[in-house]
Order: sequence, then structure tokens, then C-alpha cells
Amino acid sequence: MRVHLCVVGRLRSGPEATLIDDYMTRFDRTGRALGLGPVKVIEVEDKKSRGMGAEADLLRKAIPSGARLVVMDERGKLMTSPDFADKLAGWRDTGTQDLAFVIGGADGIDPSLRAEADFAISFGKMVWPHMLVRVMLTEQLYRAASILSNAPYHRE
Repeated sequence: MRVHLCVVGRLRSGPEATLIDDYMTRFDRTGRALGLGPVKVIEVEDKKSRGMGAEADLLRKAIPSGARLVVMDERGKLMTSPDFADKLAGWRDTGTQDLAFVIGGADGIDPSLRAEADFAISFGKMVWPHMLVRVMLTEQLYRAASILSNAPYHRE
């Protein structure tokens, strides 16, 4: 199952980029044997700052045709890491070929795009900067692959 991170904003070099690259590499290496990955990041940017609606249009174009759509949103479902791993495995096992995670910009995800999602995930009731959500999501993808492969990375 190919994983796509469809995100608003361009990530510049720095500590976030280093962490994301590390976790994506780990996920690709661990997930490959599990039928997970590769992971690909597709960045979009509303250069004219036309708002969430314009960002949603750009994101829709970035999402692969037929992909299962998951939005990262504070109104989404709170999950444990093992629950997230089980969800990924379930999508894979039911034939999902492309899984697209969407991370909105500073104002979040347009309600129309949120309504199109197959699933919504929250990293808590607090609002997180979208660049940190990228770090946290890539770490959780790697953690999920580790859980599914019975590696010792995750401890309960």
C-alpha cells in the first residue's frame, strides 16, 4: 500500500526536515516487508493566499485517484499507536492501494475536503503547527510498521 502525505506548505531544511526524512526512511525500510510504503510527500502551496478553499483544491489535485483519504484534524478520532497500526493493517488487508494523509495549512482543512475524507485522525485536542504534524505523522507511521513487525521500538 503506497502512502502519500499531501500537505500544505513547503518544508525547508532544518530539524523538522531531518526528523521527517529519518522517520520516512525507517518506515520505508520496515514497512516494505509488510506491504506498507513507500511513502511520498506531495507539497502544495497557495501562493496567492486565497484561503482554505484554494488549499483544498490544490490538495484534491495532489491526492492520487482512488486513494483512501485520511485527514489530520483536531476533530478526528483519537487513537493509540497500536490502534493506528491496526487501522493501517486493515486498510492494507482490504485492498487499499493508495492511502493519502492530508495535512492542511495554518487554518486547517477546508470543511468540504474534510467531508470527503474516509477517516479523520487527531493528535489531541490541542492545535499543532502543520509542520510538527508532519513530524508526528511520519513517526507514527514508522511506529505502526514497527508494531506490525513486532520490533521493540514501541513500548507500552
